[in-house]
Amino acid sequence: MTGDATGRAIQLVNAEGLISPRGHYSHVSLGAGVAYISGQLPVTPDGNPITDRPFAEQAALTLSNLDSCLAAVGLERSDLLQVRVYVTDIANWPEFDGIYSAWLGEHRPSRAVAGVKELHYAAAVEIEAVALLRHG
Repeated sequence: MTGDATGRAIQLVNAEGLISPRGHYSHVSLGAGVAYISGQLPVTPDGNPITDRPFAEQAALTLSNLDSCLAAVGLERSDLLQVRVYVTDIANWPEFDGIYSAWLGEHRPSRAVAGVKELHYAAAVEIEAVALLRHG
């Protein structure tokens, strides 16, 4: 946990079951009642990108990695406030929307999608999110 002279605290968490970040970041940052989840890619728990697989498989693994991040801080999909999705081919958007809606169920957090030129490991999709922390 880090903090400053005002007593504000930030907690940095890496999810069990995911490979440790390979860059200068944490899987999840917690502060002010909110969880910020770093961009997740279609990378297996042992660190292997599956970017040679079909889009649906990449999307499913990316959402599974997002689940791991949520679970690491005691949250569920229903705690999501906003989801940002980056795809390298906007033609995959309808397929993603179907996979995403089945994964999320009735909960409908705000969402943005952006078509981008490329993603790390030549992935077809990356997802980052913001969730509301639970207070017990």
